[in-house]
Amino acid sequence: MTDPERILLAHGGGGQLMSRLIHEHILPRFHNETLSELTDAASLTLPAGEICFTTDSYVVKPLFFRGGDIGKLAVCGTVNDLAVSGAKPLFLSLALIVEEGLELAVLDRILQSVSDAAAANGVSIVTGDTKTVERGSADGIFINTAGIGVRLPNVQLGLGRVQAGDKVLVSGTLGDHGMTIVSQREGIRFESQLESDCAGLAGLTCRLFESVPGIRFMRDPTRGGLAATLNEIVEGSRLSVEILEREIPIRPEVQAAADMLGFDVLNAANEGKFVAVVSAETADECLRVCRSHELGGHARLVGEIVPTRDVPLVEMRTKIGGRRIVQMPYGRELPRIC
Repeated sequence: MTDPERILLAHGGGGQLMSRLIHEHILPRFHNETLSELTDAASLTLPAGEICFTTDSYVVKPLFFRGGDIGKLAVCGTVNDLAVSGAKPLFLSLALIVEEGLELAVLDRILQSVSDAAAANGVSIVTGDTKTVERGSADGIFINTAGIGVRLPNVQLGLGRVQAGDKVLVSGTLGDHGMTIVSQREGIRFESQLESDCAGLAGLTCRLFESVPGIRFMRDPTRGGLAATLNEIVEGSRLSVEILEREIPIRPEVQAAADMLGFDVLNAANEGKFVAVVSAETADECLRVCRSHELGGHARLVGEIVPTRDVPLVEMRTKIGGRRIVQMPYGRELPRIC
């Protein structure tokens, strides 16, 4: 009942142990005037304009992986949802569901990662919550984050704006996160170590929106990967998409891992990339802006929006000149990915 190194159910009881957990482990890493008030709701002053609001939950296994951990993932994932909506992220909430028995050293490591990622992405943790559950109920820790951002001026995104002739841009190599998680989970080592692409995209997206008009739509291809995102574009626009296999950026080690493990890289999750539909007139400039940023060095134009003949679909022209329909993934090939 008094183990000083592990989470106890009593840490969620609202008493002295909870107070100590908050004041000794959580608050020191996220100190700001709004959070330090410890009120039931944060009072925020926002710039005038349209507000974007999002929320997401994170249940990744393992908690720590090459290139990141559940804490970094929680911040970057929510930042990215705001970023691809055309917003500048400002504030996040942080809710923790912690399993009885989790070592406080592990919790501290995760909280420090959250703090570092928030600072790197220019957002503040302004409110939160902590719950504890019985041993065996949460696999260590689950995290929920919600985010608020202010939409950038003159940014108008939507599937209804997509037109035939528009180009499809991806901001970098695909499948890095998904293949890293599955290989580390299965204890598989490759000659070239895989590493997650977990990163916050707001710096890149804000630069792109501010520099180039003609961006029609943007989304981060997390669960379901590029295949799911392109099929969502097709479904929402009722237009078709044609992509070129030779233009899709995939690291050789990622492709090798996918081939060995039986995964399609197009379905693999990404946590630091976006897919954008841009006008043909601005496509080259969008590509140039992306490649000038550290997170967009491998950006490529991978395809085009085309008129629908019979039914809207995603079709890939293969390297050997054939054609392949890229279907919406039936389900999640790998659970607990993010």
